[in-house]
Amino acid sequence: MRAQDSRTGTGQVVVIGGGIAGLAAAHRLLDRGARVTVLEASDRVGGKLLPGEIAGARVDLGAESMLARRPEAVALAREVGLADRLQPPATATASLWTRGALRPMPKGHVMGVPGTAAALFGVLSDEGLARIERDAELPRTEVGDDVAVGEYVAARLGREVVDRLVEPLLGGVYAGDAYRISMRMAVPQLFAAVRTHASLTEAVREIQAKAAAAQQTGPVFMGIEGGVGQLPLAVARSVRARGGEILTGAPVTELRRAGDGGWRVVAGGRVLHADGVVVAVPAGAAAALLRAEAPAAATELAGVEYASMALVTLAYRRADITLPEGSGFLVPPVDGHTIKASTFASRKWGWIAEENPDLLVLRTSVGRYGETEVLGRDDADLVDVSRQDLREATGLAAEPVATRVTRWDDGLPQYPVGHHTRVARVREHVAKLPGLAVCGAAYDGVGIPACVASAYAAVDQLGGDRAGLDALRANPVQSLHGGAGE
Repeated sequence: MRAQDSRTGTGQVVVIGGGIAGLAAAHRLLDRGARVTVLEASDRVGGKLLPGEIAGARVDLGAESMLARRPEAVALAREVGLADRLQPPATATASLWTRGALRPMPKGHVMGVPGTAAALFGVLSDEGLARIERDAELPRTEVGDDVAVGEYVAARLGREVVDRLVEPLLGGVYAGDAYRISMRMAVPQLFAAVRTHASLTEAVREIQAKAAAAQQTGPVFMGIEGGVGQLPLAVARSVRARGGEILTGAPVTELRRAGDGGWRVVAGGRVLHADGVVVAVPAGAAAALLRAEAPAAATELAGVEYASMALVTLAYRRADITLPEGSGFLVPPVDGHTIKASTFASRKWGWIAEENPDLLVLRTSVGRYGETEVLGRDDADLVDVSRQDLREATGLAAEPVATRVTRWDDGLPQYPVGHHTRVARVREHVAKLPGLAVCGAAYDGVGIPACVASAYAAVDQLGGDRAGLDALRANPVQSLHGGAGE
């Protein structure tokens, strides 16, 4: 039987990669009646979703929230038994540490791009605010097939808007450079709007008006009691409970077409034969796997760049410290500080405070695309520089009772201008091989809902249905900033 038979319950499908994309693909494949084996190279599932602890407190050591305005991730959590553990942030009030002070995060913007100059009052200088007003007088700027967010916004509204607000918001999602990041992929709603408006601020106001008319209710972000790192564990339990096999410590060393038209997968000393294969690993690993059978796709994937970062988690005695209000703050790189964000985790997530009333947990994120020097420091240095920045920003001088550094080397794929065409070429080459699909953060968005949507589209593709892929290509899932390192 061939891969399309996975829809009818007679196919064997191997999923390579046990991150949230691979696990979501396995979960959907079991819904379709397929027989599934997941192969994960490391000793655990979950990828960038990592539950952990500090000073006895349960925390996330990777991503800590998921976009709730898209249905995929929240729906998956409910399907695997986490409905009663879903929790929105206890506070959504955040700040910017800029120009020497913590300032309230402005409202009335789309990923940092304002609809009016007044929206950024208090964050920008008088000159910066005046520059925004000139947008209405400028001739139309054509965006073509794609454009860098930072370059376009700076040309219309001035660099100060980018450097003080767009960069910390957008750069926080991708650990990247706003002047390189694709508007089409990273802020698709803005890209669509600017193609039909002469003025950028007018385009933003149209987006805001549509959002108001839609009357979206409920939280923008959602967490899970115990951390969103519980999500992959719950999906894995569901996969195994329904007969799926998940093998950790099983790096795939060979992926080749079999003589009968299926696939031969070698993982360690084990050889598996499959009707279909879903490759759900980062771009570099996917390139290595596809080099023999899809060399053109492998070449494209090898060109995807990644940014590294580190999360510094700190626990304090609650009685020892006083923090500003809110869930934390973002830091514009232009101000020259080392940390790029800090989340007051015990404030942001009610379950942390309830479980640990005597502790206050914070975390900072360090590292952006191209920053190699800071991430070359040892853990103690990263803790020290985080504490120095926290002291300067908030006055926090107390000694933490525990610290923990989690490094995510090559953790976040970069989406430069034209990334959508690279993704399209990869999938065009992959589509020539029946029974093969790819998914994950390198393709359709770096957030959890984007990875789940990518996985579902890959499963549909194995069954001969490209509608999901076409929808993602036309409208990728936007990833928003939900905290330090998201």
